[in-house]
Formats: sequence, C-alpha cells, structure tokens
Amino acid sequence: MTIPTSSIEQVIPGQGSMAQPESAKPARVRRQRFRFVRNRKAAAGLIILGVYVLLAIIGPWIAPYDPSARSNDLVQGPSAAHWFGTTHLGQDILSQILVGARSVVYVGFLAGIIATVLSVLIGVTAGYLGGKTDDTLSVFTNVILVIPAVPLMIIITSTLNNVSDTLIAVIIGLTSWSWNARVLRAQTLSLRRRDFVEASRASGERTWRIIGFELLPNLTAVIASGFVGTVIFAVLSEITLAFIGVVNNGWNWGTILFWAQGQQALGQDAWWWFVPAGLAIALLGMSLSLINFGIDEFVSPRLRSAGKTKVRTTSGRTVRMRIGFTPVLSGAPVVEEPARIATPVAREAK
Repeated sequence: MTIPTSSIEQVIPGQGSMAQPESAKPARVRRQRFRFVRNRKAAAGLIILGVYVLLAIIGPWIAPYDPSARSNDLVQGPSAAHWFGTTHLGQDILSQILVGARSVVYVGFLAGIIATVLSVLIGVTAGYLGGKTDDTLSVFTNVILVIPAVPLMIIITSTLNNVSDTLIAVIIGLTSWSWNARVLRAQTLSLRRRDFVEASRASGERTWRIIGFELLPNLTAVIASGFVGTVIFAVLSEITLAFIGVVNNGWNWGTILFWAQGQQALGQDAWWWFVPAGLAIALLGMSLSLINFGIDEFVSPRLRSAGKTKVRTTSGRTVRMRIGFTPVLSGAPVVEEPARIATPVAREAK
C-alpha cells in the first residue's frame, strides 16, 4: 500500500514531497552570540584592557631605557628624549610605567583567578548541598569576611624579607573571596529548587554534573562580575602596598607614586612624575568597570533595553526613555482639572 506524500505532509510536516531543506539561521540569531562584544561599554573596556595586557607582555622589551638607570637629566619635563620626563635621579618615567605594568596586571589577574575559584567552590557547594555543609562553610566564610585584608597583607609582607608578586597575589586572593562566595551561595539557593534542577535530580544526574552543567551556566554573569571586582581590588591593594613602602620588589605604578611623594614632586611642580602613573591606574580601573557594566547589561533585559524606547510628543519631538531619567514633555497636552462647583451645605436645624 502506497501512502500519498500529501498524507505524509499532513501528518508530519516537512516530510513529504514538498519538504524543503531547513533554512540557515537568520543573521540576527547568529549575532546573538556576539551581543556582549557588541555592547559599546564592554567593547571599549576590552580594548583598553587588551592594550594593558599587551604592554604587560612586551613592556620591558619596548622600554626606551632601563627604569633604574640614572642620568644627568634631573627632574626634567617631557621632551623628545624622555616622553614622560625624569625623576630626581634622572630615571625615565615612561620606562618605569612600561615595566611596572607587568607586575600590576599579573598580580590583579592571578589574585582574581584564585579568589574566583575559591568563591565558586565554597559558595556554590554551600548553597546547593545545604544542611551541615552549608552551616560549616557559611561560618568559615563569615570568619574570612570580617578579617581586614589590607592590614593582614601589611603584616605578612612586612615580616618577610623577600616578597614576590606571586606571594602578594596569593595573599590577596586568599583574603578576598568571601564576599563573592556569599553572593554565589544566595544565587544558588534561589536556583536549586527551580524546575530544570529538580528535573535533572529526578532523572538521576550526579551532583557534580548538576552543578557543572545546570547551575554554573546560570551563574556565569555573577562569577564574571565577581572576578572583575576582585581584579580591581587586587590592583589597588598592590599599588597601595607599594605606595606606603611595605613592598619593594621591583617597579610598579605604586613605587613610582611612592618616590614622587617622598621627593615632594607636587611641591616641585613636577606633575609629570605622578600624573602618568595616576592616569594609568585610572584607565585600568575604568576598563574593568566598563566590562562590569557590559556584563550587567548583557544579563539584565531591563538594562539591555534601556535607551531603546522612544516616545513621540504631540509636537512631533521624539524623546528616548532611559533608566533613572524622567523626561519633561513640553509639547504634551496639559489636562486641566474641571472647575469645582461650590455646593451649599444644609445646616441642621436646631
């Protein structure tokens, strides 16, 4: 018995003689993968951060001078020979900034990786397993949370003779994971009773697979945001330790500011001694903040659609609605309240 293709088409669409190959995905669907990079804030932050990473890799090779080499050009302003000027010993400031970028970027990223790994392991485990495991890990997290990180780093680094960048990064990473762990624990508590997690648990999936393939993809934005915040904290902590003179293991931007402050660069009007290092710190922090803003807009539909809603007034003017901004539509019609008519009130007869 032969079944006509029209019947097959009626029962199973797309399987008859008129079946056509599945069309390719629209370009708009394919572009969804690159939505984060298309965000202007995230793109600008990634470009600036990429420049810093490149300078951290090739900085010591392209530095025009040895950052510790002395010369006769004492406290000289920017010139063709020294683009960022010189110090009180004739040292080239541009070379110091290029060489110091490696230490700052290395410590920031290594500390961010250590703190992120610890926060994910402890926070997600405590939130998903619950019970005594949650209580124990929460107590441990609270103890680490109340420990002052910067004074502890000052004590540890001041008691050691030779402090390397790796040791500083490890200390920062071990003391800055607790807050992110609490945030991840709270998010995990809200996700572990969702339908897709319950379905995976009912189907017999193992715990590590549920955490790795069901929970962590939904926590990616929180993890990335915590990583960026930890990198900013690590960079500022390392620069602070170098600025106050606790750490002196080579050139970084904090060391430049330390010598500028110690030699009264501001009193000598030697602005080139501290302004380039301050701008380098500010631009690095700005790039990481822009990436963080881009992550927030990528995962939040409310922030993602901000600025795309337009309102047309009666005068034909178009106003773009933004979060935190209430436009005043001057061309909007004014609705007048109807006049109130006084009604006599009957007095009660005595």
